[in-house]
Amino acid sequence: MAALTSVLEVAAGFLGLLLVAEFVARWALGRRAYYVWSPGVRMRLHPDPEIFPELERVVRFEVNSDGERGDEAPRSKRGVYRILVAGGSAVEGYLLDQSTNWPAVAQRLLNRPDALRSLKARRVHVGNIGKSGVGSAELVTIFERILPRYGRLDAIIVLTGVGDVVQWLEAGAPPAMERPMRAADVFGCHPEKAFGWRPRTLALVELWRAWRRRVLRRVRVEARSARWIGRARAMRAAAPDVRTSVPDPSTLLDHFEENLRRAVVKARAHADRVVVARQPWFNGPYTDEQLRHLWHGAVGKPHKEHVKTYYAAEIVAGMMALIDKRAARVADAVGVEQLDLMPLVECTLKNYYDFCHFTPAGALAVAQAVAAAIIG
Repeated sequence: MAALTSVLEVAAGFLGLLLVAEFVARWALGRRAYYVWSPGVRMRLHPDPEIFPELERVVRFEVNSDGERGDEAPRSKRGVYRILVAGGSAVEGYLLDQSTNWPAVAQRLLNRPDALRSLKARRVHVGNIGKSGVGSAELVTIFERILPRYGRLDAIIVLTGVGDVVQWLEAGAPPAMERPMRAADVFGCHPEKAFGWRPRTLALVELWRAWRRRVLRRVRVEARSARWIGRARAMRAAAPDVRTSVPDPSTLLDHFEENLRRAVVKARAHADRVVVARQPWFNGPYTDEQLRHLWHGAVGKPHKEHVKTYYAAEIVAGMMALIDKRAARVADAVGVEQLDLMPLVECTLKNYYDFCHFTPAGALAVAQAVAAAIIG
């Protein structure tokens, strides 16, 4: 009996220690910083060759300790020209290799000796915090949460626009832009995470995951990546309802302009230079082959559900032209630099694998334009 009592006392003590550790972990994680990508993430993606014959067979996706897709920033800031690139999926470049995505290519171009001399720097670092699904409103939240952590940057490049159009059309082009935003929708790592008492929802398990990412640097392998895009293309091609007109887009355009202005003002408070890189898109007229590559314009979420209603590609392109004019107007009004990428990225399947995402060749064209703009 005494032995049983001792065992129970030890078990109770151990359980008590676990509870204390769990509460301490929750307290600590509730005070961590916001990161668009969880620091230390490493992925190896294999784009489906049947769907993406123009893309690389193996894609490295690696996140540094600042939550950026890219190399580690130099510890010493002396002589480092630091650039932050923000936006949605066209910045993220999920299906482009770490070294092929345009922010990484721009970094290589800017680290050439002639570019370094022009910038009076010993090294240029480009951090990429682009993320799929991010529109102008999400960008404001991102800048609010993460820019204070950086201190002063040399330049911030903003490339956004398609995200707002997609969000509006997905909702059926409503008269008001009301989209709830959770921290988990925008940030891979944040202090607002809710914990539970199931093993996978414990704070101690979350700490273990973070330690495994940062220290063990485990690689997550994803086979046949983004295969859903093939299904989305097929749904668009077979859609029984293709809309060739759109309601008054003023709500969308005003929403975009207001939030882009807020984002640019916040960026300007933290960087010596801000560049609005106006997002290019695959414009028409389209051949049948080009149309088979497009999938944007759904009323609904084609990556999650079967969609029967789409807006015609020409409608989506027309919306982007209106968004582009608002982006130019914001840059002029706030007094920051702007870069019109449309004439610099030819609208062909050599440069785009869908409506707004770049192939390696398209990424190179964007990188060259961005590097030239930074050098001046």
